[in-house]
Amino acid sequence: MTKRWLTWLLLTLGLGMGGCGYNTIQTEDEQVKAAWSEVVNQYQRRADLIPNLVNTVKGYAQQEQEVLTRVTEARSRATSIQATPELLNDPQAFARFQQAQGEVTSALSRLLVVVENYPQLKSDQNFRDLQAQLEGTENRISVARKRYIDTVQQYNTTIRQFPVNLTAMVFSYKPRENFTVENEAAIARPPTVDFGTAAPAAPSAGSE
Repeated sequence: MTKRWLTWLLLTLGLGMGGCGYNTIQTEDEQVKAAWSEVVNQYQRRADLIPNLVNTVKGYAQQEQEVLTRVTEARSRATSIQATPELLNDPQAFARFQQAQGEVTSALSRLLVVVENYPQLKSDQNFRDLQAQLEGTENRISVARKRYIDTVQQYNTTIRQFPVNLTAMVFSYKPRENFTVENEAAIARPPTVDFGTAAPAAPSAGSE
């Protein structure tokens, strides 16, 4: 009974000081969910491209099996995680999701290095089509992540502010998990995906 009265007292105080903010919380919570859904959609789009990419590379570079296997395994781990909205309230699950997607990015980066050794592969039309799709997807991932980060920051700020924090406490709204990167500027700079231009040749041992 005491807890119930305390809850209503806190809520009444919040209402008396400019509104409880319940509608604001609802709106921003839905914005977070929508932004998260877009992040998941774009990561899934990338995952859907990987099998065709791997098969195309395999046709020209079967000896690169280790690199191809790493890409395939990284994709498998990433897609095995159920990226539901509930994951946003689970720090450990969110960290696993972020790590798994980072492993996919890392594996794809290693694959791009290998591709530079196969000019015929880079000139293959199917491969070039995949290039364009992958590049576009990486851009979309970057944009989706940035939007998610912004909406979560706004939501987390709102539910910590008085008196809205009282409403958040009464209705059990908690801060949402957010992406962390070593360099925040990297979010706005999509990874370079360029199969069309050969990497500069490394100088030979005897060159100046």
